[in-house]
Amino acid sequence: MFFYAAKLIWYLVQPSSAIAIAVTLGAILVGTGRRIWGRRLLIGGLVALFVCGLSPLSDWLIAPLEGRFRRPDLASGGPITGMIILGGAEDRADPPRELAGLNEAAERITEAVVLARRFPEARVVFTGGSAALFSTELPESATMARLLEALGVAKERLTLESQSRDTYENAAFSKRLLNPQPGQRWLLITSGWHMARAIGCFRQVGFPVEPWPVDYRTSGRFELWLNTNITDGLRQMDLIMKEYVGLVVYYLRGRTSALLPGP
Repeated sequence: MFFYAAKLIWYLVQPSSAIAIAVTLGAILVGTGRRIWGRRLLIGGLVALFVCGLSPLSDWLIAPLEGRFRRPDLASGGPITGMIILGGAEDRADPPRELAGLNEAAERITEAVVLARRFPEARVVFTGGSAALFSTELPESATMARLLEALGVAKERLTLESQSRDTYENAAFSKRLLNPQPGQRWLLITSGWHMARAIGCFRQVGFPVEPWPVDYRTSGRFELWLNTNITDGLRQMDLIMKEYVGLVVYYLRGRTSALLPGP
């Protein structure tokens, strides 16, 4: 129930949706007896559109999360047991007309393939089921397994976790599937901006992992210039606000080890 409620509520309150609702409602109220409220909603919506879509605010919010975890030194500390790839890189097509569609988080897959070639004895684990609300789809792990095999990762090296629908379930179900032992080294591959919440979940379930952040969206510096594409700016603001809200909600529900997990 939490999964479905969270999806539906966030769809309505994410910045892009909230702005669209405010502007639409404002335009309707301007033509009625509530003009003052209509103007306020219109002005507020347009200001929010500028701030969220064109200003560098989303970059400023993403940068601290992306810089929070550094990659470990793989040349020391013992052999790598395996790498765990978090789902979220698939750009779904219905019906599927290609081997696998990838979104902006494609580095979760490409970096994993590079690591798999660098460490040929390491296991390659993909965790991710279906997050569809109103349709039945193959789990993301099935699609990504086909892609990983096509990119040269041997099928016998792959371990697939197909039931999880969110980050906490990624951690809990992966631990149950892999039964990690003391002294093993597991790399966690996910987007840099998502690493804090992911690490917090794995710590909470008692699964020690080492961060391997990918999919950086910023340069790591605080830039002052405006975005040139308002739709990209809104999409990025939706993404990072969802991440900060997720950190708070996961902490309050006991799903992460800290409000903002750190190294």
